[in-house]
Amino acid sequence: MVEGMRFRPFLLVVFVSLLCSAQTPAVEPSEKPVVEPSEKPAAQPLEKNVQYSEYPQTVLDVFMPQGSAAGAKRCGVLNIHGGGWTGGKKESTVARFVMPWLGKGCVVVNVEYRLAAVAPAPAAVEDVLQAAHWFHKNAKRLGVDDKKIIATGDSAGGHLALMTALTPKSAGFGPPANVAAVINFYGITDVEDQLGGENMRKYAVTWVPPDTKGRMELARRVSPLSYVRKGAPPVLTIHGTSDPTVPYEHGVRLTKALRDAGADAEMISVSDGEHGRPVEKFNAVWPQIFEFLARRNLLS
Repeated sequence: MVEGMRFRPFLLVVFVSLLCSAQTPAVEPSEKPVVEPSEKPAAQPLEKNVQYSEYPQTVLDVFMPQGSAAGAKRCGVLNIHGGGWTGGKKESTVARFVMPWLGKGCVVVNVEYRLAAVAPAPAAVEDVLQAAHWFHKNAKRLGVDDKKIIATGDSAGGHLALMTALTPKSAGFGPPANVAAVINFYGITDVEDQLGGENMRKYAVTWVPPDTKGRMELARRVSPLSYVRKGAPPVLTIHGTSDPTVPYEHGVRLTKALRDAGADAEMISVSDGEHGRPVEKFNAVWPQIFEFLARRNLLS
């Protein structure tokens, strides 16, 4: 069993080296945000649609936990929505991916970025790197410990969270960001894999169109797997074993590659979980997420 993780009735945590043969069905995906009617009402942002870069789409919302005190140094969370780089919006993630962090006393910055219809790859990567820089610059004002900023996201947002943490200066997307850890909910880790073959996905082809100059090279440059290295921030990946949208093997390969490189990486496999569903199975993972971060002294 991966260090520090515990079994749940419907969660399976396993050695990543045993997972490389995982298979997923080649099903045309849907990346509509998963929202359950039973969810509690979402919190309201303290600051809304704050411009963090030059483009109209590059805005963010700031959420503060209850009882925030002046001068407090809290953990910070950069939350990035999914939607295959082609859809989704920051507001759709609040109930499911912002509220749990507020309950742990973290300040959350919820990010919007340019989608493919406005600007294809690598625009979204460039944007989230800028959002991370904005967070660092404003950390003191928001009462955040800038050494405890965590990047997270689901699906394409998970991919962008990974890129925020792993992208080096040499990638050419701007100054690298500085985050303390990544919580990756079923994010794409190999973009090239989704541009052809059995794992081809329409959203990936839309984000990296066929007429893109140096297309496959660009796909590799926007893939987290390209930047695996020792000393990378800790990465925890949560992925359903039956995900029809982002193949389960994406999480497996990234986790194994990081561990083989000597980096700090763990994975929680949700048995029979699909792309964020059943919601209750994925929601049950939060205690393990917080345990992962607490063991690294990254929670307030």
